Amino acid sequence: QVQLGETGGGSVQPGDSLRLTCTVSGRTNGGFAWAWFRQAPGEERDFVASVNWNGGKIEYADSVKGRFTISGGNGKNPVYLQMNNLKPEDTAVYYCAADPWGEGGPSLSRYEYWGQGTQVTISS
Repeated sequence: QVQLGETGGGSVQPGDSLRLTCTVSGRTNGGFAWAWFRQAPGEERDFVASVNWNGGKIEYADSVKGRFTISGGNGKNPVYLQMNNLKPEDTAVYYCAADPWGEGGPSLSRYEYWGQGTQVTISS
């Protein structure tokens, strides 16, 4: 069984940075894809970023391109989400997710394993 745990959330001001960490336990055999999703109050869970099993395909939501960077995974533990120039609209609970088929991408249905989430709040 694979278990995921997110850390690094917090309350910061617009323009600040945070780095989220997803710690992975259990057997992943190096073939998993990894992703970050987020969910604001009253909203659906939205795709943020993903990296496929070999690190050769990285995808980002348009709203975070140029500001967020996903790294790690590819058999390495943990998976990170570096978030720069944070905006109030980035406020959400952020979830780490694992796709055992290795492709990643924005579809929630690909991901079999989920963490419990970490709160990120951006306000002045």
